[in-house]
Amino acid sequence: MNTKRLFINVKPGKTFLDRLTGKTKVRLFLILILLLIQTWDIRLILPLLLLFITALISLKPDWKKVWGVLGFIILVNLFNLFLMWLVEPDYGLGVVGGSTVLARLSRFYIITAETMWYFFVRFTKFMATFILSLVFISSITPSEMAAGLYSIKIPYKICTIVSLAFRYIPDITRDFHNIKISIQARGMELDSKKTGLITRLKQNVLILAPLIITSFDRVGNIANAMDLRGFGKGKKRTYYSEHEDTDGDRILRPVILILVVVFVVFVVRGFIHPPVYQVWCPWIS
Repeated sequence: MNTKRLFINVKPGKTFLDRLTGKTKVRLFLILILLLIQTWDIRLILPLLLLFITALISLKPDWKKVWGVLGFIILVNLFNLFLMWLVEPDYGLGVVGGSTVLARLSRFYIITAETMWYFFVRFTKFMATFILSLVFISSITPSEMAAGLYSIKIPYKICTIVSLAFRYIPDITRDFHNIKISIQARGMELDSKKTGLITRLKQNVLILAPLIITSFDRVGNIANAMDLRGFGKGKKRTYYSEHEDTDGDRILRPVILILVVVFVVFVVRGFIHPPVYQVWCPWIS
């Protein structure tokens, strides 16, 4: 198997995360996502971010492609924070609870320590969520995802739809790449150094449009084949990709339970003693 992989894999890899069962991967991902959504405490978010980065490194993805996607996400996130500052320069006053002015650009535009702290926490939280999603998608196969979703009582028809959708993404990507190479071999220039962005976008749309239409035809054929084989008649089903629990699954089982307890404690504490301000700040609290 090629270790230089990215995002969706049809065959499981050989790393620790790859060998986990689908139910463990799905449950761990869901509880970590819920925990990140619930908290704005950098003391929890930052260690989770470092853990997710370590997990991504262990998967040995195609770093050239990862850096491309990661760079785009970082730029979009930073631009979003900049727009927030343009609209409300003293945003940290409401969510952190202070307004320590570091620089005054005008009567309205100021830079405060609390606003910068909030932006740092928000950026860290967003990147932790994104990298966690990247780790999850890169370590799970479509069949494992369907099995994992089914293990948390989601109807297996929906699980199968999700599995088929993820299976088609690599096929569409491969077909798009092959068609693009064929067009270039026939003289169509798509090199970013020689062709403008608008021209390349138009050509890519011309490739994708018929490709998506033919994909719908494939989906129809698969649906007919599944219907002929009696799919959906039974109340339960099993998944060939789901295997017996490994040592890693047995180790992570109590970890998932602990995370669930932590999440419940955070939620209950938030209802009983709602925080005065959304974001914890070391020099205010």
